[in-house]
Amino acid sequence: MIKKEKHLDLGCGLSPRNPYQANKAYGCDIRPLEGFEQRGFEYRQANLVEEAIPYQENFFDSVSAFDFLEHIPRQAFTASKGQCNPFIELMNEVHRVLKPGGIFLAITPAFPHPSAFTDPTHVNIITGDTHAYFCGDKPLAHIYGFNGRFEVIAARRETVANVANISQPNWRKVLRRMHRRIFDSGLSHMMWELSKI
Repeated sequence: MIKKEKHLDLGCGLSPRNPYQANKAYGCDIRPLEGFEQRGFEYRQANLVEEAIPYQENFFDSVSAFDFLEHIPRQAFTASKGQCNPFIELMNEVHRVLKPGGIFLAITPAFPHPSAFTDPTHVNIITGDTHAYFCGDKPLAHIYGFNGRFEVIAARRETVANVANISQPNWRKVLRRMHRRIFDSGLSHMMWELSKI
């Protein structure tokens, strides 16, 4: 894998993720953050429901969104824009700030797992097929205003790290893992790795 130069983490908080080990990490969050200067990354504050990602086009080699997309409404009415589609607009913005061939990595709680619904601030329910609206030669989201294209590198269900009880025998742990896979899969999140076309 080629080393990335610049990576942006959306909804970063004080600890932006840098999954591709880019030389320079950037962060963007709705909250004003103090102390980020000492942590070695550049931070910009923005409400991405109403505002553009505050970086120039074709700037990043990669962008990540860990447990973030589920907080972006599919439709909203804002004072500045009126009726709008913030999720579509955010995907346009991710496409805009990525360099050609740049990678978008998103990990989001997904339907039908309860974690997609439990948090009352989850307003965008992601399914196993949501990413397809933004991918291919003629993305379906074009009819809603999406003006980019992504290619799927990977799109699959993932599980949040689960700490096993150390005192249980190994055979019981194996049975529990099998039970999760068969009955509720325990795979609570969708992971997208998409490349900008």
